[in-house]
Amino acid sequence: MKLHPLSVPYRVGKRAVSFGWAIVVGLAGASSALPGRWRLAAAALVVLALLALVGHEVAVHRRFAYALTASTLDISSGVLSRREREIPLGRVQNVDVSRNVVQRALGIATVNVETAGGGETEVVLECVSAAEADRLQTEIRRLKRAAAGETDASEAATGDGSRAGAAAGAPETVFELDDRHLLLASALSFDVRLASIGFVAQPFVWPFLADEFGGLGGALLAVAIAVGALAVVLALWAASAFRTFVRYYGFRLTRAGDDLRYERGLFQRYTGTIPIEKLQTVVVRETVLQRRFGYASLAVETAGYAPGSGPSGGSEAAVPLATRRQVLALARDLEPVGDLDLAPAPTRARRRYLGRYAILAGAAVALAAGVHYLVTPYPFWWLSLALVAVVPVAAHYRWRHLGRAVDGEHAVARRGFWTRRTHVVPIDRVQTVIERETLFQRRWGLASVVIDTAGSGGGDAAVVDVDAADAAGLVATVTAGLREHLVRRRG
Repeated sequence: MKLHPLSVPYRVGKRAVSFGWAIVVGLAGASSALPGRWRLAAAALVVLALLALVGHEVAVHRRFAYALTASTLDISSGVLSRREREIPLGRVQNVDVSRNVVQRALGIATVNVETAGGGETEVVLECVSAAEADRLQTEIRRLKRAAAGETDASEAATGDGSRAGAAAGAPETVFELDDRHLLLASALSFDVRLASIGFVAQPFVWPFLADEFGGLGGALLAVAIAVGALAVVLALWAASAFRTFVRYYGFRLTRAGDDLRYERGLFQRYTGTIPIEKLQTVVVRETVLQRRFGYASLAVETAGYAPGSGPSGGSEAAVPLATRRQVLALARDLEPVGDLDLAPAPTRARRRYLGRYAILAGAAVALAAGVHYLVTPYPFWWLSLALVAVVPVAAHYRWRHLGRAVDGEHAVARRGFWTRRTHVVPIDRVQTVIERETLFQRRWGLASVVIDTAGSGGGDAAVVDVDAADAAGLVATVTAGLREHLVRRRG
């Protein structure tokens, strides 16, 4: 089968826009620096380049073909050098469909096929019709299950794999983001660390602003700085909220058989599947603002496809925002983990953070004082002393949000203050367990344990700064549990 005929003008326009700025700049420079006849030659070169681009895209379209068989997705491509690929459907992890504003107007879509162990997208079909994109997504899923000897819930309803059977088993809506929660998710998406950057960066910025604001009186200068900082924070907050709103507009999560299917996006619409049988890790995320109001988000990792690593980043958010109770309920539905008591990190880890943050705060104070006494008068350099007062609080909250637990079926690791992440890893999906000790950890008798899976590219589940003996015991427990699962599987 061929790509949609509109792929030629779409790709030509896309690449013309990408290089348009260079052409405009070049022609503007040529119009002032070149004689009249050379300007005509430059314009002719631009026209020839555009014709060459059209010819290339026509050749790509003519030479690109794909076919979906019972066991493989076959791709034939290449203009000057041919490339033939056979992608076994058993290796396919995700099939994502994306449609930007232009594609939606043209009735076309882009299909991205991800495979196990692939750090990059294995196949990109740009562009096919919207109906063909939906067909490929559905058929690949059905053929994968047929090859594995399984039956979709929709097929089981009629006893065959016909379209009538597919229609009988309507997908079940798991979660839908309404307008109220979309606005709330946008408002709570702001990373408050961005607001603190201005406070930490003030010694670096002041030398460049001293000439403009140095003549203001103390009170007036303080007001100007406060207003400027507030304006920056509000602008960052608005940008973050707009990005989240656009990204998760119309978010809907459905379940069909053993697959989760998501839809989201305002300007660019994404649809894709999250195969539950390939699930590697469930991650509950809670930012400071979300924790304050009792909300959280849920992320999942599948084999070869970690959060954010795919073209759409869609699988990273099974639920972009819901109450913490709803998120935990869905997490347990995906991975039936019980209520595990998370063991805290030893208190000496808190003392370690205290020393680390004290060094950083001292360096910031020294920098501010250096700017004031050696570079230019800095009337508010003493504000950096506030960092020293914050050190004990920062160390305590960093330590307080550490935790870990392990039973015969799951390992749980929690860390992070600004964004607390709780990783739930099924023991039977563990690939490697690594115990690490840095030079400074050995000084305190601490260690970290990294629990790696086939989909941990987006961030490993790590138990950090636990007692060295406990770390060794954790490694032994996870390894023993993994061996038991392997024995049961082979038996």
